[in-house]
Amino acid sequence: MSKGKVVLAYSGGLDTTVIIPWLKENYDYDVIAVCVDVGQEDDWKTIKQRALDTGAAACYVVDAREEYITEYIWPAVKANAVYEDRYLLGTSTARPLIGKILVEYARQENAVAICHGATGKGNDQVRFELAIKAFAPDLQVIAAWRDPKWNMDSREAEIKFLEDRGIPVPMKKDQSYSRDENIWHLSHEGLELEQTENEPNYKHMLKLTTVPEEAPEAGEYVTIDFEAGIPVAVNGKKMGALELMTELNKIGGRNGVGLVDICENRFVGMKSRGVYETPGGSILYFAHQMLDHLCLDRDTYHYKQLISHRMSELIYDGKWFTTLMDSLMAFVDKTQENVTGWVKLKLYKGSIRGAGSYSPYSLYNESIASFTTGELYNHQDAQGFITLVGLPLKVRAMMEQQVGRGQAVLDNATFKKRPTE
Repeated sequence: MSKGKVVLAYSGGLDTTVIIPWLKENYDYDVIAVCVDVGQEDDWKTIKQRALDTGAAACYVVDAREEYITEYIWPAVKANAVYEDRYLLGTSTARPLIGKILVEYARQENAVAICHGATGKGNDQVRFELAIKAFAPDLQVIAAWRDPKWNMDSREAEIKFLEDRGIPVPMKKDQSYSRDENIWHLSHEGLELEQTENEPNYKHMLKLTTVPEEAPEAGEYVTIDFEAGIPVAVNGKKMGALELMTELNKIGGRNGVGLVDICENRFVGMKSRGVYETPGGSILYFAHQMLDHLCLDRDTYHYKQLISHRMSELIYDGKWFTTLMDSLMAFVDKTQENVTGWVKLKLYKGSIRGAGSYSPYSLYNESIASFTTGELYNHQDAQGFITLVGLPLKVRAMMEQQVGRGQAVLDNATFKKRPTE
């Protein structure tokens, strides 16, 4: 009778390098390692061999970079979805796709379980497992860090586990930040970041981004073209999604933009501190929002802000494959039909500022907006408008004066005597 199979979300990092021999020692399954390339810039040939050398029966590498950008990043950009004002959802957007791909391999391999290395304190355990549940409620999930057979409680313990078995440790001890990298961002947790009093050691930590103080003195201009809310060109050159993101990461990285140091609220109830590098993503969010400002009417833009906030929570919480998420994305897609044009930005030592924008669908009308009276706007029209808008305030004030109580009474105690000279 052949063994059952377990599909492992494999990155080749410390956690998953430990999990292969741990699964072999504790479960009677063949381990099928699945590496999902969402832009980590990893040496996949070496990582695949590492999986096989540590006991995997097979290892598959999936190039999902283009799929990740077009089907997960672009929807977030179109929505301007930002979690807790600052986090551009780099890890959060990738996890649903990885979870879906794990299910695809589990079906192809007739596996009975899927295993991941997300810790019991983190958000990723939720994101992976919600994606798995959405597509394969029948599959068993092995969450190593929550498993009763798992007896390691720190990264140091994991390193010792590998050293005791003569397995090479895929990292240096002084570089043991917990990192997640993809084409959209690079996150850092651990080491000095675990004490909020500490300033991040940026020179030791950063990989994609120049420390802002060391960025070029001249700065740099960059122009982004959008079609229906999707970026399609950089500095006038049409590009595919992967080429475009790669180019913007280079431009943003050398100018020190996109650094975020945040103590965020995890979905599981605790706060955690992380540093995020999102150079190209920060450029896109800034540019896209400028174009939204140009193309969306007031009511639509304000309602989209509510939708953006809710979408950011759904993405962060791993609820991508839900009816609510589908519905909100449909709303956003409708708002983006006319978000076409270009935006020019100035990047300078970690900062981004607007340097012009244009859209054929712009709702800005110079004749109306100008301080010079034009044919399309009569200043006298505002009188009736203000009379009607202010009518409830006027009626309330008249009542207060009549009863002698309220903010409109003549001897209002909150009024201050102001100097007359």
